[in-house]
Amino acid sequence: MPSLSAHRLTPLESLLVQVGHCVLCADHLPLGPRPVVQVHASARILVVGQAPGRKVHETGLPFNDASGDRLRAWMGISRQTFYDATQLAIMPMGFCFPGTGSSGDLPPRPECAPAWREALVSHLKHIQLTLIIGQYAQAYYLPGADGSVTEAVRAWRIHWPQRIPLPHPSPRNNLWLRRNPWFEAELIPVLQARVAELLEPDAHNAG
Repeated sequence: MPSLSAHRLTPLESLLVQVGHCVLCADHLPLGPRPVVQVHASARILVVGQAPGRKVHETGLPFNDASGDRLRAWMGISRQTFYDATQLAIMPMGFCFPGTGSSGDLPPRPECAPAWREALVSHLKHIQLTLIIGQYAQAYYLPGADGSVTEAVRAWRIHWPQRIPLPHPSPRNNLWLRRNPWFEAELIPVLQARVAELLEPDAHNAG
């Protein structure tokens, strides 16, 4: 059996161990704490969502649900690429499933971001694109916005190419997508091209 000293944890690995054992919100979580994040120091894209849903809590895999299927389609990438932590980091505003309310999942717990987010982000030196999904992520990353997801997404060019605000890809947003056809017509092709550029740098540089 290898010695525990055979592999010394990097500062990021040590931090992720602490995140995995976090119980800050335990008293408020109906299914108990199970932080779900995907982080690697070499990642070039950061996905910032709301909080894990019930299915994600059960599997421990971020966006392992219908929302994830739609998000991957928007990005134009496979599950294999999406779950390659060396390329893509996934950090919701709340790392644990917050429970369900009368109109869907509850907001992410407010204790999570102040405790962990900046510490984790400080290790992500290669992020060139941040996808900011939904109102809670946009309130944090785009504090100058008026709180309207629609207006934040419409103004995506302001933040291009480092940040792209997106609506939540949940099936609950099907009506929003029908009412805003410009989103899939105008923004999705640009998003897919940007993602491809960042995930295949060698191919682009070789041309």
